[in-house]
Amino acid sequence: MADSGLFKGSLITIILKLLKEDGRMYGYEITQKVKAATEGKFTITEGALYPTLHKLEAQGILEVEVEKVDNRLRKYYKLTEKGTTETATKISELEEYIKTLQEIIQLKPNLG
Repeated sequence: MADSGLFKGSLITIILKLLKEDGRMYGYEITQKVKAATEGKFTITEGALYPTLHKLEAQGILEVEVEKVDNRLRKYYKLTEKGTTETATKISELEEYIKTLQEIIQLKPNLG
């Protein structure tokens, strides 16, 4: 049903929105939250998630906190101040894009 290309184009916005809501998350947690929220219609692979997280970190949008959990190191990602601003921008852009798509899809043919 879902087009993975459309989903990929929204991946950054989805990650930022989740981090805005939850404060901080680790990678597997992000994948599971998306899977649960979409009832399995969308899944994020590690191959898509981690490069995106690393890119956002390099851009100063995310910061990483490392904690020891069950004798393993776990990386938690959270928004920086710049990330909070970027999240608002990305969500606004996506909402406008969706609104525009809905307008296009709902166009009725000109029968004149």
